Amino acid sequence: MKKILVSGGAGFIGSHLCTRLVEEGQYVICLDNLFTGSEENIAHLKKEPNFEFVRHDLEFPFEMDAVDEIYNLACPASPIHYQYDAIKTIKTSVLGAINMLGLAKKTGAKILQASTSEIYGDPVVHPQVESYWGNVNPIGIRSCYDEGKRCAETLFMDYHRQNGIRIKIIRIFNTYGPRMLPNDGRVVSNFVVQALKNQDITIYGTGNQTRSFQYVDDLIEGMIRVMNTGDDFIGPVNLGNPHEFSILELARKVIELTGSKSKLVFKPLPHDDPRQRQPDITLAKEKLNWQPTIELDEGLLHIIDYFKSYHY
Repeated sequence: MKKILVSGGAGFIGSHLCTRLVEEGQYVICLDNLFTGSEENIAHLKKEPNFEFVRHDLEFPFEMDAVDEIYNLACPASPIHYQYDAIKTIKTSVLGAINMLGLAKKTGAKILQASTSEIYGDPVVHPQVESYWGNVNPIGIRSCYDEGKRCAETLFMDYHRQNGIRIKIIRIFNTYGPRMLPNDGRVVSNFVVQALKNQDITIYGTGNQTRSFQYVDDLIEGMIRVMNTGDDFIGPVNLGNPHEFSILELARKVIELTGSKSKLVFKPLPHDDPRQRQPDITLAKEKLNWQPTIELDEGLLHIIDYFKSYHY
């Protein structure tokens, strides 16, 4: 049994990761300040003897004597939340990385950084490969998240080079699934909630901008495979679904699958919203033998059921 720390473990992705690790028989310490995470997401784990929840803000150091692996996920991940308190967002990314790397240095733990496709900004290379440095606006309203994550990657690399810390870096592309917040402003949850309420579905811009949507179970599988690679593989590695859809196609799929009476309404595109986002997953296929297995229609049915049963 490994002792594994998951920061941001009560969030959408973190709670799925904690669940999978507990099911595998690992001892899991879930760290979360509940800013966007929720104890509801981990309620089913609290009765498990190999699960522990600690309320803690990653801006401050966290002390443990021994830990085998650390997954560093803590950070608001949707624009509505990370722009709500931009300073807190960048502090969580930067100070959180420093504090978790400090713990890894002290304990000898292997540590994984959950980075993001947002580090590519509004890409001029398509699809995005890990060697691409990105096209990011460092002073825009999204930059608290983009630059916070870019800085965290820098810190991970420098701790690795200077202190020999065993690191892994993943770049997560648009991910959806149960336990997403209904009001988190991300496009899949927005569309599903609006469709279930028969409200107008809001499309920003023309709807021709594209995204690649990855179901959460595929991501968790990829994360665990990355953590289990040898110390010579550190990444960064893209984890995402390479099948690209326009926002307009997504909206029509959601209306069809929910049987909704919703109409499409168009609003101006927010500042710095990327036009295209699609991962090149050649490296993940080669190094992890990983690729997504759950396609959009199947995954959407899962999240539609979730929002039907839990919220509407």
